[in-house]
Amino acid sequence: MVKKIFGQCYIWIILLLMYLPVLVLIAFSFTEATNVGEWTGFTFNLYPRLFQNKEILVALGNTLLIAVISALLSTIIGTLGAIGAFYSKKRWKNAIDLTTQIPVVNAEIVVAFSLTVMFVFLGNLVNAYMFSFWTLLIGHMCLSIPFVYISVKPKLIQMDPSLYEAALDLGCSPSKALSKVVVPQIMPGVFSGFLLAITLSLDDFIVTAFTRGSGLLSGSKKIETLSTLVQAKIKKGPIPVEMRSLTTIIFFIVVVAVILVSIYRNKQAKKIRTRRAF
Repeated sequence: MVKKIFGQCYIWIILLLMYLPVLVLIAFSFTEATNVGEWTGFTFNLYPRLFQNKEILVALGNTLLIAVISALLSTIIGTLGAIGAFYSKKRWKNAIDLTTQIPVVNAEIVVAFSLTVMFVFLGNLVNAYMFSFWTLLIGHMCLSIPFVYISVKPKLIQMDPSLYEAALDLGCSPSKALSKVVVPQIMPGVFSGFLLAITLSLDDFIVTAFTRGSGLLSGSKKIETLSTLVQAKIKKGPIPVEMRSLTTIIFFIVVVAVILVSIYRNKQAKKIRTRRAF
């Protein structure tokens, strides 16, 4: 009984520490006070003001564009890499597993600095300034691909290998058997890897700060994402109050997305249990 009470209290304390700052931020998105902690009256004014702040909207657009593009490409490359490694010889499979685990446990600053050195070196070879949208995209992909690989690999291990062999025996080409049999079986892992890649890109600051150049919605200026914009504003003064309303909107979008994904997974699990019962 004591252990149960202690366990429940521990869980509630952890949840409180995790979500209390978010709840405070949400509460102060309904006041125009410059500093969090000051209350100047309840208002919804920060929400329409958010969509009038061009600087934040440009940073938001850049953040979403780079997140979606890098996540899509990372998911394709990571999934194909996981499938290729799964059907490779044991020696090659172990080597690929090792190389994909290193970026996961490695410090992000090492990845960012390594990419910067590489782009500077290549720029010196061709006598050109390398940093642009493409260097930023490569940086985010280097960050995301290993996590996609790790998400897809368990689904490949759980998959019945005889299904792929049966498809080949029934006349399917390897590519058709891959698309019709293997991919549907591992789709939950692919989707999880895609969501993880988007999350990593949205949250990233270090790789973005080291590898960004001009492009996207920023035009000829350096690409500004939400993380780099907040860091730049902190140097000069208080963060724009409209950021509080933006973070509130993002939080509720994420909550709704998590609920929808949970409902979908529960329905799929229920269908599988029903099929097995019959």
